[in-house]
Amino acid sequence: MGFRCGIIGLPNVGKSTIFNALSAAGAEVANYPFCTIDPNVGIVPVADPRLDKIAEILHPPKVTRTTLEFVDIAGLVKGASRGEGLGNKFLGHIRDVDAVVHVVRCFDDPDVVSLDGTVDPRRDVEIVNTELLLADLQTVEDRIEKTEKLLKTGDKSIRRQLDFLQEVLGALGRGVPARRLSFDGDNDEIRKGLRLLTDKPVLYVANVNESVLKGPSHLVRDLEEAARAEGAGCIVLCGDIEADIAGLPEDERRYYLEELGFRESGLEKLVRAGYEMLGLITFYTTVGPELRAWTVPKDTAAPIAAGRIHTDMQKGFIRAEILRFDDFLACGGAARAKEKGLLRSEGKDYLIADGDIVLFRFNV
Repeated sequence: MGFRCGIIGLPNVGKSTIFNALSAAGAEVANYPFCTIDPNVGIVPVADPRLDKIAEILHPPKVTRTTLEFVDIAGLVKGASRGEGLGNKFLGHIRDVDAVVHVVRCFDDPDVVSLDGTVDPRRDVEIVNTELLLADLQTVEDRIEKTEKLLKTGDKSIRRQLDFLQEVLGALGRGVPARRLSFDGDNDEIRKGLRLLTDKPVLYVANVNESVLKGPSHLVRDLEEAARAEGAGCIVLCGDIEADIAGLPEDERRYYLEELGFRESGLEKLVRAGYEMLGLITFYTTVGPELRAWTVPKDTAAPIAAGRIHTDMQKGFIRAEILRFDDFLACGGAARAKEKGLLRSEGKDYLIADGDIVLFRFNV
């Protein structure tokens, strides 16, 4: 099960710079529009202090972190929903991700081209969001046209589907993104099938220069206000600094951050926020020589989580032996925790909690 975050925005806002720093994948960075034609993909390990603490106690031969997949999608422009700037192809790439990281330029630099000649976060957000809404309107209108042709079959469910689609169309027409709509659960399958662009959770990233990073900025403030109005998150980072950090050896990165006065890099914030945005949790397994972190959505039942490791474990699930991370840490390991009665056995209805250390019992 992979979780994909698409990095979007207008051309020349720093998307590819941020992507490069995230993944060290070497995406092309150039000062002209559409340099990213095909999406670049990077797999990014999620920083996890709990995993590090478990490893300090167990000293396993192998430690495997959970990951997020970031997709660098080429810059959108006004008219993308009508195919401007190869927009149809780019919009199609967005349909394939689970969430959207929307990078917005919040810095002045005469050497970096702006398509409209000025820096205006609110305008830039509106341009991109309008194109996504227009594309979704077309998607729903096309679906309505197909559904109307089925009305003559007399199937009452078709009328309910059409009513739902009309409701979605009306909301999109009023400028309301699909992710802000609340509908009856009976329509979940139709909604998922539409694969609407505005149904993706979104996180805004204010890309700033170093001078703005530690001080107030009206550009950042404008973006934060726009994000709040949508009920979306917003973080601030400097793509150039993050690229510098990513180019350092691992043991020098923390020192560099401390010199800058930061506890964590902007990209660590981005990965963590993306993880939270998708509603994901982490559990751990310590079987054999490998300590491993696993990613599942919140409220995942134990058998489903077991299937994340291997389908046979889900099919033959018997029970899950659960130890809370805090208990593991306080006892200095699983053996002492078990002696104190802190290891418990859970059945198929148990919902995996964030931080659980799990041993799945199964039979195939």
